[in-house]
Amino acid sequence: MSVLHNLDRIEQEALLDITQKQTLEELDQVRVALIGKKGSLTQILRSMNTLTVEERPKVGKRANEVQRTIEGALAEKKEELAAKELEQRISQSALDITLPGRRQAHGARHVISQIVREIESIFIGLGYTVETGPYVETEYYNFTSLNAPQDHPSRSPRDTFYIEDLTESCDEKSAFSAHLVSDVLLRTQTSPVQMRVMEAQEPPIYMLSPGRVFRPDTPDANHLPQFTQIEGLVVDKGITFADLKGTLDHMTRALFGQDRKTRYRPHFFPFTEPSCEVDVSCGVCGGNGCRFCNHTGWLEILGAGMVDPNVLAYAKIDADVYSGFAFGIGAERVAALRYNLPDLRLLTTGDMRFLKQFS
Repeated sequence: MSVLHNLDRIEQEALLDITQKQTLEELDQVRVALIGKKGSLTQILRSMNTLTVEERPKVGKRANEVQRTIEGALAEKKEELAAKELEQRISQSALDITLPGRRQAHGARHVISQIVREIESIFIGLGYTVETGPYVETEYYNFTSLNAPQDHPSRSPRDTFYIEDLTESCDEKSAFSAHLVSDVLLRTQTSPVQMRVMEAQEPPIYMLSPGRVFRPDTPDANHLPQFTQIEGLVVDKGITFADLKGTLDHMTRALFGQDRKTRYRPHFFPFTEPSCEVDVSCGVCGGNGCRFCNHTGWLEILGAGMVDPNVLAYAKIDADVYSGFAFGIGAERVAALRYNLPDLRLLTTGDMRFLKQFS
């Protein structure tokens, strides 16, 4: 019978074709061609109704035998190819224990944190303590107790971040109104920490107060709205300007090098009297004058002075018995001068290419 011969041919060709396939994808194509919806064996099974009554039992029996044989060969080959592919994946992903391991990248302190730690270590070596205080302060501690008059420009909302408190207060018409709490602000300096320490501790006081401060400055190459200030305070018997100069000379040379010179220029600060600004000789030109120092040979680094007696009076310290000095320096300013940074904003970008230079 032609149909039986056709089944024999399909079986022989299928078994040969199955044994030659090398991937699961190729094997699946054979399965579809044979026993899929439009496969050759499927078409014979669907044409059973065209056969005579005598042919149907023989053809049906043979067709089922061929189908079982093909399905068995497909299953066996599929298992073989699956095991082969698994073995290949394992060999490709195998770990070579002779290769060097991947080291975990080590973190490092930010350059500003490094400078703060360095200045702290300088003054701890001189017997100072490190004190901290709140970021949110009152006008009394940030301005009034530090001898800043009511009309001082730093008290203006243009120069200070004041805290706005939206309190719910009902008037006769049950309307809400917002009130500006004018005596609460983000500290513009770490000097309030000094006043709090003077109130809580009897002299002698030798302290350092590093921390973040906030001013509404537009970020540019020389200004940041948030930066790190490091202030120092000494209150003791017999403290003179000579003590201030000797201390700052020591700090400057420890930070910038023993060959650097200092210069003290008269200035005004409400907190101190007399007051001065301190310059350090330019490290680029050695003090001869260049573009970095505007051809002056000097770079401004900090402000300082003798503690005003009025400030001591706010802290209830007898100015006839005790005297002192104070100073303040910006860590970002130190970084810019030490590493010749053209823009302070580089310190806040988080760019690892830049920060890795200081690790």
